[in-house]
Amino acid sequence: MPIRRRQRAQSDGAVVELARRLGALLSELGLSEIEAAVGEIRVRLQRGGGSAPAPAPAPAFASGERPAAPIPAEAESTSMVTIEAPMVGTFYRASSPTAEPYVGEGDLVKEGQILCIIEAMKLMNEIESKVGGRIVKIFVENAHPVEFGQSLFLIDPAR
Repeated sequence: MPIRRRQRAQSDGAVVELARRLGALLSELGLSEIEAAVGEIRVRLQRGGGSAPAPAPAPAFASGERPAAPIPAEAESTSMVTIEAPMVGTFYRASSPTAEPYVGEGDLVKEGQILCIIEAMKLMNEIESKVGGRIVKIFVENAHPVEFGQSLFLIDPAR
């Protein structure tokens, strides 16, 4: 194979590999558009270019994991407060793997008390309670991914 043809084949393979990786990120993160450049190779992917609707983004849960359970009916009809994830990331109940969890079910918490950490883009974000009360339910297991707006804690402020 002549040198030019070999270089072009390698370049085509790099484009295909970059497009595959970007496509996976597009689906995984639920983005509508993504663009990247590596050297002279530039790839841009956009979801839903035609009249067909864009496919629903895949959930960010690995196989065997399940999303958090729905909020109990009593929470909707009472004054219970749901603390939701303010960002996409990884949920941690403690500041380190060997530390005690910040809170557990049944614990009393104060307004502004740290409940958990969400790691997003290698930054540890402390999530604080909006109200004082008792933790009724923790919806997410430690070190599991969370989505924006996903329920993390259910707090009963009356207790």
